[in-house]
Amino acid sequence: MRARKTGHKQRGISFIGLLFVAIVLACVGVVVAQVIPTLIEYQAITKAAGKATAGSTVPEVRAIFDRAQAIDDFQSVSGKDLDIKKDGDKVVVSFAYDREIHLFGPAYLLLKYRGQSR
Repeated sequence: MRARKTGHKQRGISFIGLLFVAIVLACVGVVVAQVIPTLIEYQAITKAAGKATAGSTVPEVRAIFDRAQAIDDFQSVSGKDLDIKKDGDKVVVSFAYDREIHLFGPAYLLLKYRGQSR
């Protein structure tokens, strides 16, 4: 009996394709690793803004926020950067800041964070 030839081609990824996918995943991983700390910092700032609403005057709100800043150790926003308003009998603390992450050469990733207390 003769062996029949089948027209099946090999399937899979070539070494060059695998290398390309690995490089892309590594680059994405490096960027994500640099973005995650800024997200954690944003959460800490939001939490500090929420705590600061316990104050009734602007200096008191800023002082509460600055104490929370010293505890959580973030540098992007301080008490003087806050926008403090009264909504009825409720204090609303707003903040906004930008973070730049250097990618390569002249390329940067700009993250714009904005938030307020609830």
